[in-house]
Amino acid sequence: MELSQMACVPCRKGEPALTATEIAVLLPEIPAWDLVEVDGAARLRRRFRFKTYVEAAAFTQAITEQAEAQDHHPAILLEWRKVTVEWWTHVLDGLHQNDFIMAARCDQIFSQYQTD
Repeated sequence: MELSQMACVPCRKGEPALTATEIAVLLPEIPAWDLVEVDGAARLRRRFRFKTYVEAAAFTQAITEQAEAQDHHPAILLEWRKVTVEWWTHVLDGLHQNDFIMAARCDQIFSQYQTD
């Protein structure tokens, strides 16, 4: 099953974050995303570019709706024609499969804005 079709599962404090090996297996499924470290915790980050600020804001709203539906919320920075999204699991202070699921959903939403 594709990541974007999967549902997030509840995480509980004390569960382990994904290992480097597990991350390496999942990362190729979301190739446009960067693996970054912030304050010692792994995160997924991607910057999306749009033709207009209105498109960027609409994309942000679409991500917000998905995040709320899955009860998994990212850091989102909305700028002029750009949106930067970071996924990580706060309670684990690292990455969980949910982060990859939501990154894939962001990619799916973004594909609606492609105008090549």
